[in-house]
Amino acid sequence: MDATTKDRSASGALEAPAIETQLRSSKLISVVALMAIIVGIGSMLGGIAGGAYTYQQAAVENITTPDDARIAGADVRGPLTMWAQSDIITHHQLERTEGLRYAEMERMVPQVDEAGEVVLGEDGEPVMVPNQERLSWIDATSLTTVLGVGIMAYALAAFAVVVGATLLGLGLVLMRLRRTALGLI
Repeated sequence: MDATTKDRSASGALEAPAIETQLRSSKLISVVALMAIIVGIGSMLGGIAGGAYTYQQAAVENITTPDDARIAGADVRGPLTMWAQSDIITHHQLERTEGLRYAEMERMVPQVDEAGEVVLGEDGEPVMVPNQERLSWIDATSLTTVLGVGIMAYALAAFAVVVGATLLGLGLVLMRLRRTALGLI
């Protein structure tokens, strides 16, 4: 051994044989490695199943994006087409309400007759009715929220697969380290 190796071992740093001894005697490493492998596989399978379920639920609705959407004429199945559909719903709703959102609109508006004239009550005041343009935001918001949940489901499924693969890899590395320390490899 050279001088630098002797100095390092003299300073109290663990030497390879000491680490191997600790690995050999620790059953905790095997338990943690096995748990990481099991949880990793479960997470990956759950993520794949979640993505497949989300796709199937979107396919059942049989929605196609309109021609003026950012992704035009596409079946709404994945996160990008869900986003494009949500975006165009909001765009159309803003056009319909002249750029006003739900909270920016009056709750009640004067009733108008077929000729477009304001209907007056017995007291001479306009008859007030719920603002249908404002109420249409409820439908638009419901639809865009559902599409947003679909996008989040895909994101969570992808995250579960990535975390699962990471845990699986970590568990396999720990198992390999333990086997190396035991002299099985």
